[in-house]
Amino acid sequence: MEILDPPPPYDDKRSGAEGDRICEMEEGDLRIAYWEEKNVRQAFIRKVYSIITLQLLLTVAIVAIFTFVTPVNTYVINHIPIYYISYAVFLICYLVLVFCQKIQRRYPWNIILMTIFTLSLGYMTGTIASMHDTKAVILAMIITTVITITVTAFSFQTKVDLTTWTGFFCILSIVLFVTSITAIIVLTYKYIYWVDMLYSAICAIIFTLFLAYDTQLLLGNKRFSLSPEDYIYGAIQIYVDVIYIFLSILRLGSRR
Repeated sequence: MEILDPPPPYDDKRSGAEGDRICEMEEGDLRIAYWEEKNVRQAFIRKVYSIITLQLLLTVAIVAIFTFVTPVNTYVINHIPIYYISYAVFLICYLVLVFCQKIQRRYPWNIILMTIFTLSLGYMTGTIASMHDTKAVILAMIITTVITITVTAFSFQTKVDLTTWTGFFCILSIVLFVTSITAIIVLTYKYIYWVDMLYSAICAIIFTLFLAYDTQLLLGNKRFSLSPEDYIYGAIQIYVDVIYIFLSILRLGSRR
């Protein structure tokens, strides 16, 4: 009785040396795709932080002028309606940049809107800073810098994935909104020191958490992340977080 050779394996074309070469090619393609994605993400992060750096430098310059130049300081304090106009401009630009992707990703309109957005928020920040003591402003800047660096380093190193806590951050947004409305109503009729301090502390904590969340969205190594095309969105979100942390600490550090 003749013994027949066993049938070849089902995936015969991948057996032997040829199969090894195909596997190596596939692994190589995956490796190249991984490094390409990593390079794109790193370039995206560099672009976002370059924009944020420019925004913060411009804001610091405005705050310095409004705080240390006496004629400008006096003019700003005596023309508060300009503050409310800048707030309206800031809010409109923010909503357009966040919710309208066509404009958010369309050059040069995205850059123009972001510049107007930065100038308006910078004016608001400078106006509020001009109403506080110079030492309090400097101290708030130092504390904000330390918090920002610490939270950024934590977000880069931690294994905790904050991007999956979407529901928690939605609740925080609701808490912030309700607290803001309540504080505005109470403080408009009568200034109560502990209400102002409590509101400022809540804002500082919430925006610090948002800073960690938004930073992890940039990294791309968590469950959810931003597209490399959303560099404007990423920049303005982190910029707003940092500015509101500064304003909250400034209110905590000095009494009007």
